[in-house]
Amino acid sequence: MRNLDFAPLYRATVGFDRIADMMDRVLSSDVAQPTYPPYNIEKTADNAYRISIAVAGFAPDELSVEVKDGTLHVSARKATDETDRAYLHRGIATRAFERRFALADHVRVAGAAHEHGMLHIDLVREVPEAMKPRRIEIARANGATPVIEAKPEQVN
Repeated sequence: MRNLDFAPLYRATVGFDRIADMMDRVLSSDVAQPTYPPYNIEKTADNAYRISIAVAGFAPDELSVEVKDGTLHVSARKATDETDRAYLHRGIATRAFERRFALADHVRVAGAAHEHGMLHIDLVREVPEAMKPRRIEIARANGATPVIEAKPEQVN
């Protein structure tokens, strides 16, 4: 039984219902995750990430990268090979695939590049000004606001 009760999480936090829903969705999926093609996810800076996918055998025009509803979709379709080739061994898999990556809030795709059989997708987290920490001034009972930075002539 994989059902988890997230009620204690809701009592102590505000706004984390999306995370709980995502965890419930991941734990409830009984479908095996595909392993093709292999990929890496690396952190390149404090607010920057890179997904590198091995796409040997695919040309850039056979690859598709798009973002839909907070999910990054990467897919590939190989054009049909019209030539009659007789392979003795065929180890380079060029079968069609689709990979999906859930993106966190405020993460956007900065760009994609195809080089040396790898597809590199650069991601950037851009936190809006409204979400950044800010100091809230506390008003005093008599209506006067405290002086945060006094000029030298005001200090006695």
